Amino acid sequence: MKVNGENESIAGGMTVKEYLDGRGYDASKSAVLLNGKVVPRAEFGSVTLSDGDSMEIVSFVGGG
Repeated sequence: MKVNGENESIAGGMTVKEYLDGRGYDASKSAVLLNGKVVPRAEFGSVTLSDGDSMEIVSFVGGG
């Protein structure tokens, strides 16, 4: 699959939440676009990833 434009291998059946947790993302501060569609944060734990998917992840950071 592609993540933020880079090819990456994932375990079969992995959810968006498992991916984010495994890569150190804070799911509560992340937005995910999967195959061109926004994944609601409430669905991170139920949406599974596949080899042909394309995912974009944006993390929000505070500052000023």
